[in-house]
Amino acid sequence: MLVVVVLVFGSVIGFNLFKQKMISEYMANQPAPTFPVTTAQVMPSDWIPSIESIGFIEPYRGVTIKNESAGVIDSILVDSGAKVTEGTLLMSLDTDVERANLKRSEAQLPALKAQARRMQTLYKSGSASEGQRDEAVAHYEAQIADVASLKATIARREIRAPFDGQIGIRQVFLGQYLEAGSDVVRLEDTSTMRIRFTIPQNQLSQVHVNQTIEVSVDAYPQTTFRGKITTIEPAVNFQSGVVQIQADVPNENGVLRSGMFARVNVILPTLKQQLVVPQTAINFTLYGETIYVATKKEGSDQLIAEQRTIHVEERRSDVARITGLQPGETIVTSGQVRLSNGSQIRVVESDALNTPAEIPAL
Repeated sequence: MLVVVVLVFGSVIGFNLFKQKMISEYMANQPAPTFPVTTAQVMPSDWIPSIESIGFIEPYRGVTIKNESAGVIDSILVDSGAKVTEGTLLMSLDTDVERANLKRSEAQLPALKAQARRMQTLYKSGSASEGQRDEAVAHYEAQIADVASLKATIARREIRAPFDGQIGIRQVFLGQYLEAGSDVVRLEDTSTMRIRFTIPQNQLSQVHVNQTIEVSVDAYPQTTFRGKITTIEPAVNFQSGVVQIQADVPNENGVLRSGMFARVNVILPTLKQQLVVPQTAINFTLYGETIYVATKKEGSDQLIAEQRTIHVEERRSDVARITGLQPGETIVTSGQVRLSNGSQIRVVESDALNTPAEIPAL
């Protein structure tokens, strides 16, 4: 029985050793794996650098019109959303009492004027004293001032547009009683819009007045609006270290509206002959950025992946400007997840990285 047990266990152990040996020989004779990848050739091209920031659209001129005097709305002459010019009468408050007082004051002017002339003549002839003449002239000039005061009071009860622009939705209605300082309507000049944004102080030397900017908003993702920097804040915010900048953006079509969130790119001078690669080709790690370069194995036509360390200078959208490669080299753009330095590769065609014309809805 002991001999039988030894023979059984010995045969099992021997079979396992034989199987492992055969598997090792089979794996040793297997060719090295070849991984499918897509590639692209690195060619120098012009690169337009920019400073990215965010801000909010503001009108060139905008004001919430308020009434100076309390009263009842007598007439409304424009509708919500209308375009008006400077001085256009928007609405007026009841002025019956003021106009009646104005008529009374104007009716007294001829008599007071005649009295002042009469006293001037009598003073010259010695029939009236200087005090009588001065009193008559003072009464006449005071009446003129009263007339001007009443006209100004009436004008203050007429709400007019302070500049050309478009009015918003009226907040008041005909016959409504308004307290002084009530919100009446919003008026904005939208022919040119303004945007204020900030940049870090270490980039201040790269911006200047009249520099071109590009603005994009979520409402019109396919449209880029161009403008000019008009003002650079003279002081740096000592708490955040940023500088505030203001720019004007033409708005002939009226598509930009105040309050819109916007992305801003300050256009910097063009850099010639720069290496631009897809960001999918770059491996971002804690130890730096690398790219796999497709090279031929020595003495063979077999392609291998050679790992190179690069430096990313600037990124934008799905591309990046880099240094560390030579023009004309072929890089791996996809499929590099399974690669290591020296892995064999084969180039395949794939459109997986191409941006679709229309993003499918979920």
